[in-house]
Amino acid sequence: MQYILWACLLGALSAASLPLGSWIGIKFKFKSKQLSFLASFGAGALLAALSVELIAPTSLDLASGESAHHADAKTAFFAMIIGCVVGGLLYVLLDKLVNKKGGFLRKTSTLLLHYNKIKTEEQERFLDKISRFPLFQNFPLEHIETMMSFLEPVEFKDGEPLIREGEPAANAFIITEGIVIASIKQDKLAEYTTESIIVNLIPILKGITNMGTGKAKGKVKALRIGKEGFDTLRELSSEFDKACWKLAQERMDNIGILISARNEQLLGWAEEAKSSLTEDKEMPGIPEMQRMKEEHHGSPLAIWLGILLDGIPESMVIGAGILGMLSVKLASQPEISFWNVVPYTLIAGLFLSNFPEALSSSANMLKQGWTKKRIFLMWLSIMLVTGVGGGVGYYAGGLLDQTWLVFLEGLAAGAMLTMIAAAMIPEAIILGSGTLVGLSTLAGFLSAILFKLLE
Repeated sequence: MQYILWACLLGALSAASLPLGSWIGIKFKFKSKQLSFLASFGAGALLAALSVELIAPTSLDLASGESAHHADAKTAFFAMIIGCVVGGLLYVLLDKLVNKKGGFLRKTSTLLLHYNKIKTEEQERFLDKISRFPLFQNFPLEHIETMMSFLEPVEFKDGEPLIREGEPAANAFIITEGIVIASIKQDKLAEYTTESIIVNLIPILKGITNMGTGKAKGKVKALRIGKEGFDTLRELSSEFDKACWKLAQERMDNIGILISARNEQLLGWAEEAKSSLTEDKEMPGIPEMQRMKEEHHGSPLAIWLGILLDGIPESMVIGAGILGMLSVKLASQPEISFWNVVPYTLIAGLFLSNFPEALSSSANMLKQGWTKKRIFLMWLSIMLVTGVGGGVGYYAGGLLDQTWLVFLEGLAAGAMLTMIAAAMIPEAIILGSGTLVGLSTLAGFLSAILFKLLE
């Protein structure tokens, strides 16, 4: 029981940086480069921990031909390799499951990936729609990203005006959902739908006041483009400019709805336009983050499970690691103290990696509308669960064959390495620069290794 309590204590100690980082992240504001340094420093420390404490011992056993685990060295080595593969695949699978329920909100990197995936899908749907119209088909593919940057998604309630008669023409609109009723002097003129290409084209093209009023009929979704952006697009493409004037002339001759026929050339343009979209990552604003949180009603539980997913392998390894150290120490001395069985490099690596995760995630959760108390208690609960996991790891290690114990160490190492590559390093690069990430990762790696001097 004493040794189980030691394992629980060490598990909780490794995760104590979670509530600490959460408290600091809520109370203070950090610059992106500072968060990048902390994230990459933590990633380096965790790399050192899993390399030195989990991978190196079994690898050295293979080189010497003897196993400290009292198992065949080659069998233990392959058990570790298989465990790493299974751990990586298991982490990816579980990570995808919790992300689907809103767990992506727990980290900057997963939040960013989800947001930009949604944004790209919306852009592709939009390109599918506008591919029917020669007005946009004439736009050069190399400037597609510029065009998309000028288009702002907007929504209007029933009866809300998009355009007011007599006001200066400041915007044009592309209807993506719903109907807009156009009228002049309160007399209904036409209905604009998703087939109408662009609303308020003539006034914004000629720089005159709005010729009529356009009101939403029911809920309307549209893409708004300001006059300055519209003029920029015309300057980028003379063909686009000519197409706009041609369409304007047709509307002046016969104001109504222009329906373009779908053909293979325009569909081909849509596919090419999709491929020309860059993969530059853009952080969502506070309204977008709150909207994503509201869309995933199970997100609090998913976020908690996602963070727990990151911590389970760590806590189990701590418990199993203490069991291994105890067996070695007790064989040479009858009495040992708590400090004799502390895996300093492992604990330091986990502590240093947990801190920036909680710090940056807590700041994001605050922006999403979480209360400070709720955020802190969530991280505190993870620390307590990690502590219990340490005890469970110790107990389970005593029941397992040594080969299976090595397999579990490999499982944890694979899961943690996958997490570092999939989440921690990408987050650090997003927030900072490659040079900063490289040097701070090295600093974290060396810092954790230096803790070996204490053992």
